[in-house]
Amino acid sequence: MDGTDRDKVEARGGWVRNRLLPVLGLALVIGIVIGVFLFYRSNPEIFEAEALKVWGYPGVFLISVLLNATIVLPAGNFLMLATMGAILPSATLVGLAGGLGAAVGELTGYAAGYSGQAIISRQRVYTRLKGWVQRWGMLAIFILSLMPLVFDLAGIAAGVVRFPLWKFLLACWLGRTILYLVIAWGGALGWEALLNFLG
Repeated sequence: MDGTDRDKVEARGGWVRNRLLPVLGLALVIGIVIGVFLFYRSNPEIFEAEALKVWGYPGVFLISVLLNATIVLPAGNFLMLATMGAILPSATLVGLAGGLGAAVGELTGYAAGYSGQAIISRQRVYTRLKGWVQRWGMLAIFILSLMPLVFDLAGIAAGVVRFPLWKFLLACWLGRTILYLVIAWGGALGWEALLNFLG
């Protein structure tokens, strides 16, 4: 293979890596988000308290994965966690299972950013979050994962800057677990307080 052929092969490989893979990655993320949203909308009975109780802690994990896989779409995971914290025996296990599921589910945002197709790249909030992730790394991801509404943007920013995946998952898991423990215990204590007040 002479130099010209080698250049053609490298150019084709660069096109696949720089053009085709990002588009396929973004299409996969969009497909996951649409699928989760449609599933959530067409099966509301699965998310009722009695159905959730049957699913137990593995159900908390799976539902947390699904609801956190929706990028920027509000999907009611806090209400589900508070409900599960109130109806299952251990709010701590609800928070732990939910935090682990959240870290896995947030991979869709990371993948969207990693694909290089940051749809929201011109938003001021996104630009600020991207700077924080570049400057503070895991600490920024951890702190942002404690905040309910901005973390999808932080996940996208982490993917765009090619933040190491294992560090992203670890920081996300720690922050989301703390947040979900608070929500699950809030549901448990709130429910008990309501029952004591009524009875």
